[in-house]
Amino acid sequence: MSKKGKVYLVGAGPGDPGLITLKAIECLAEADVVVYDNLANRAFLKYAPDTAELIYVGKKGGHHTLAQNEINRLIVQKALSGKKVVRLKGGDPFIFGRGGEEAEELMEAGVEFEVVPGITSAIAAPAYAGIPLTHRHFTSTVAFVTGHEDPTKEKSSIAWEKIATGVGTLVFLMGVGNLEKIAAALMAHGRDPSTPVAVVRRGTEPQQETVTGSLRDIATRARAAGIKPPSIIVVGDVVRLRDNLNWYETKPLFGKNIIVTRAREQASEFSRRLAELGANPIEFPAIEVVPPDDWSPLDRALSGLHEYDWVIFTSVNGARFFLKRLRDLGRDLRALKDIRIAAIGPKTAEAWRRLHIEPDLVPQEYRAEAIVEEFKRLKVTGGKVLVPRAEEAREVLPGELSKMGFSVDVVSTYKTVRPDQSDWTVRDMLEQGQIDMVTFTSSSTVRNFVSMFEMEEDKLRNWMKHVTVACIGPITADTARRLGFSVDVMPEEYTTESLVSKIVDYWQAP
Repeated sequence: MSKKGKVYLVGAGPGDPGLITLKAIECLAEADVVVYDNLANRAFLKYAPDTAELIYVGKKGGHHTLAQNEINRLIVQKALSGKKVVRLKGGDPFIFGRGGEEAEELMEAGVEFEVVPGITSAIAAPAYAGIPLTHRHFTSTVAFVTGHEDPTKEKSSIAWEKIATGVGTLVFLMGVGNLEKIAAALMAHGRDPSTPVAVVRRGTEPQQETVTGSLRDIATRARAAGIKPPSIIVVGDVVRLRDNLNWYETKPLFGKNIIVTRAREQASEFSRRLAELGANPIEFPAIEVVPPDDWSPLDRALSGLHEYDWVIFTSVNGARFFLKRLRDLGRDLRALKDIRIAAIGPKTAEAWRRLHIEPDLVPQEYRAEAIVEEFKRLKVTGGKVLVPRAEEAREVLPGELSKMGFSVDVVSTYKTVRPDQSDWTVRDMLEQGQIDMVTFTSSSTVRNFVSMFEMEEDKLRNWMKHVTVACIGPITADTARRLGFSVDVMPEEYTTESLVSKIVDYWQAP
């Protein structure tokens, strides 16, 4: 008996990656096939398994990759072959998403299906623009209308004479090209020309733009502002509330395009914080953290771990790879009994605290020299020290400890390499002056970032003259300056939290 497939008609929401539903993520995680449109945010595809077949059916160059009837046949065919198919659409599948037509085709073909609603831009874009669609002091009625239909055509499916004055708030989707005609039709059918109107482009995304006016002048204002699709139009007195309720576009980093060069596995929290403040974080990893070429030096150190008085961890990655290798060798935290642990930086210390181990020493300043200063202050002398760290690192710590009489073993627990970069959107954005800031969190991110443009280093330095540079600490900043960049932002504390705070201060300064 052949396996029976199923189709999920899934709404991905309006663009903000946080607005996709849990149900949608669950469906994507189990998908054999994902058939997707020109989504506002392709980041949603990351929820699908690596083995899933991804099929793009949106528009390319203004033309549909597949016609609707071909899309219908495709999802039916994949389901009948026993596949679990996710038909992923921006917004909601049943609000101007042609999901109803696809559901009818599936029903006719005898294919089981489910509908997973998504947050439509019809409600999300106004909300992010500070416009509630209903309000008891303004209106209790709202209508969603296609803006794609030309109001001047001979026969319209829209009852203009009824909606013009019979509905408090009107939301037009896909209508920016017909904005002048829509406004004219509403006024011709009795809507007051002074009625407030808002046009919201790319709602819920960091590139969101909002233009307001009245029915009388909104087309002129939108044209002057260069508003293009995708946009929604809101007509009604509720638009007046935007002056007080505009919460999204007033965020401190709103609309700033900020490149994050951290390793991909460490970038998410930093990017999330920037996004919370309104920025558009663009992850462009300049380093990848991988195991060392040879484990034997670390293995020897681990086999003689009991001989060490101190183990000094200079990064979270050092601790992570150290502990993983310890487990791989069949040992656990008990191997650290009677050994004192020093951790440089709060994140490194927190990695140990999560394991219910309180580091014996965490210096106030987050750099290697501070460990040496603390040892001197505490009059810690002599003994055997293990420093598990990156393959390439500064020699300050082992050198200074050796001068103090310590026996120091430095072993590589990981190395950083330059990743192969396949997405060169960043290069184009730099060339077009669309990048506001580049952030560097280590010297290797700076060096690798420059080397990734090795054929265009002169061009890169020219592009970067107009870009703000933020570095996590003085060592990273020195590297950036040596490579020809002007450093504009550097926090007093060398953490990503402090870096984010300093970035906000930089753009909030009068």
